[in-house]
Amino acid sequence: MIEPARILLVEDNKMDIALTLDAFREAESSSKIQVAHNGEEALNYLFGEGKYSDRHTFPLPSLVLLDLKMPGIGGVEVLKKVKITPQIKRIPIIVLTSSKEEKDRAESYDHGANSYLLKPISFDGFLDVVKKVTDYWISLNVEPPLSLS
Repeated sequence: MIEPARILLVEDNKMDIALTLDAFREAESSSKIQVAHNGEEALNYLFGEGKYSDRHTFPLPSLVLLDLKMPGIGGVEVLKKVKITPQIKRIPIIVLTSSKEEKDRAESYDHGANSYLLKPISFDGFLDVVKKVTDYWISLNVEPPLSLS
């Protein structure tokens, strides 16, 4: 049996979290979603630190959905730290943000984002994004090996 994909949703806005989780449910995705409510929590999860140190309970995700604009450690900082760390740099990171600023898009791609998506305003828009993300990144895309050893 194939294990369901694991997705780390990094989002500080409670309404956007609820909207995203509802869209995954509505899309009947079998993916298991872990929510990190800020950049610090995301880094702790990805680096297996603090309450996330048990990799059996908190395995590395197959995909990260990352908001950019968060208080404290922002999404770009999370992206930078992940993409320079050999053990986790191959995990695909999709920036999911409301920022239409060219600077944010350029900076995200410069630091290794695999995709940059604008958050839809409506639930139907979120549902469409979730279905497309699932279809491509979970179903069609072949995951990179985390390491060659």
